[in-house]
Order: sequence, then C-alpha cells, then structure tokens
Amino acid sequence: MNPRFQSINQPFSNEMLIDGKRYLYFGGTAYLGIPQHQGFQELFIEGIKNFGLNNGTSRSNNIQLGIYNDAEEFAAARFHAEAALITSSGYLAAQLTVKYFATFGELLYAPNSHTALWLNEPPANSGSFTAWKKEVIEKINTSKKKNWVLISNSMNNLIPEIYDFGFLNAVDPDKNMVLIVDDSHGIGVNNQGLSALSILPQKANITCIVIASMAKALGIDAGLVLGPQKIISELKGTNMFVGASPPAAAGLYAFIHAAELYQAQWTKLQQNINQFASGLDSKWKFESGFPAFLMDNSTIDQYLLKEKILISSFPYPTKDSDPLNRIVLSSWHKEKDIQLLIKMIAKI
Repeated sequence: MNPRFQSINQPFSNEMLIDGKRYLYFGGTAYLGIPQHQGFQELFIEGIKNFGLNNGTSRSNNIQLGIYNDAEEFAAARFHAEAALITSSGYLAAQLTVKYFATFGELLYAPNSHTALWLNEPPANSGSFTAWKKEVIEKINTSKKKNWVLISNSMNNLIPEIYDFGFLNAVDPDKNMVLIVDDSHGIGVNNQGLSALSILPQKANITCIVIASMAKALGIDAGLVLGPQKIISELKGTNMFVGASPPAAAGLYAFIHAAELYQAQWTKLQQNINQFASGLDSKWKFESGFPAFLMDNSTIDQYLLKEKILISSFPYPTKDSDPLNRIVLSSWHKEKDIQLLIKMIAKI
C-alpha cells in the first residue's frame, strides 16, 4: 500500500476497507457526516422519486420546477440573508459572482483565496491574513479610488484559522466596497451552524456577499450565493446563470427537509470536537468549533497508518513541501473512534 496516496472504491465514512484491512478514517470535508446518514439518504431518495435524477433545463426556461425557488427561499432564511441563488457547483457560484463584480472597482485578494475565486492568473498575494488586513486598510483609505472589491475565504481550513472581518469597520465610510467571502468550509459548521454572513460587518458602504459549495458540510452537489435581494436578482440575469443547468432537484428536496437532521448532526460534531480537543496538548493547532486539527509533525500520518488510522496528509503549499498532516472529525465518528485516536496520539 502506498504510504500516502490511496485509491478506494467505497463511500467515505468513519471506516475504510483497504487491501482487506479496516482503517479508521479522519479526513475529508463531510463534516456533518451527511453522505452516510440514513435519514438524509432517505430524503434524497424521496426527492429522486418526486423529481427524477437530474434537470438539464436552464433556469430561464418558461417551464420551471418550483423547488429551485423554494430551496433558495429556504437557504436565505436558514442563513439569515435577504436572498439566495443556487447553482450546480460552488465553482460556478464563485465565478459567477466574481466576474459580475470584476468591473465595479479594484480587486483585492486575501492570501490563500480559493482558486474558484480567481479570474485568470493566481492573485499576486501571499503572506498571512493578519498582515494583509493592515495593508488593505491603509491602501483603501489612502487611495483616491472610491470603489473596491475584496475577495477572501472565510477561513483557512488547512491551518486552520477562522478570519475576523471586523477590521473593515476601519474603512473610510466614503469608500464603496463589495466583500465577497467564500464560506465553503465554514457554512453549516461555524457560527452555530449558520454562515459567515452572520458575522460580516454591517455598514452602509459595504455590500457583503457569501458564496459556498454545498457539497461539504451540507452534503449536496450545488453552489450557493447569499446576499442582498437586488444583487441576487442581478446575478440571476447574467448569461452565466441563465445558460447553466441547475443542480439535481432531489438534493435540494433533501436540503429543505433536513433542518432538524442538520441540527442534530451539528450537535454531534461539536461533541466530537470537544471530546477530542480535551485530549490534546499545546502541540496542536485548531479553532474552537471547527473539526480540523493540525500538528507540525511530518511523520504522524505514517505512525497512525501503522495503527490502522488514516488522516489527511498531502504536500503543502507546493508538491515539494513536507506533508500537511491534519486530523478531521465528522459527525459520523463514534465516541470509541475518538477515544482510540486520543490513545494513539498520546504515544507520540
């Protein structure tokens, strides 16, 4: 078995069967364990029976499935937005939004912004989010330019670090700003299971827009844009939105009907996080409430592999870098899984 790269032919869950041997798995992005949740699967199947496997028509077609508007209204209410737009992927949601605002003003990218947010070439930006915050405030406030577009992730899920956008309260009120935040890893997990929109600055000169993949914590193949009603209506009029097919209606049916399930899974995830965090020492880096745990140890993955435990491990930030080793929890992990994990890492 290759020590770091595995090819499996089974669904992700808390356990993996590789070469006839069973391994505990602590990786991936299914934070709420939705892909293997029986109740969610039943809702999805019910959605398939009601709406079929897919819908290849444009959202501009004269005949529409009403569930798309229903799902957008539900998402807006769930995540405390004026309005919502749903696309077939997080990448499409990001490109749709960034391209629409590309001509509004000067674009400023935060470090480590996801590639889905890039227009063409990688943004010329590196370093820490903390350093960038200071630089961007000075640049905006001392410039003669009036209009700005700030683009950032809501967090760095690899380190991990959840970003605080309160620094934007220091922006000159005479400046006009659009803040586009990719919350793909945070939505449904951070901020009490809501979205980053709930903690972004509320100022008259700042328009806040959150985009996200729904394929991680929320467990469905779709993309989401949250923002003001006027902006969402304008985005729905773009060629990119009009020309693209929507996601499968079955997934959106499950999303609408799984509110209690999502809450129960979020509560279970927080219990798992608290259980694991209580067994860690200061060598670990993590954010309260988020299920990724980083240790600066390039061989911990190999040690755990010998104990039949698989964790997230890949070279970062380049292919020639040392592996970034993280333990990622999910709601599908059992108490005994985490107890065993704590026991194993205590020996390091």
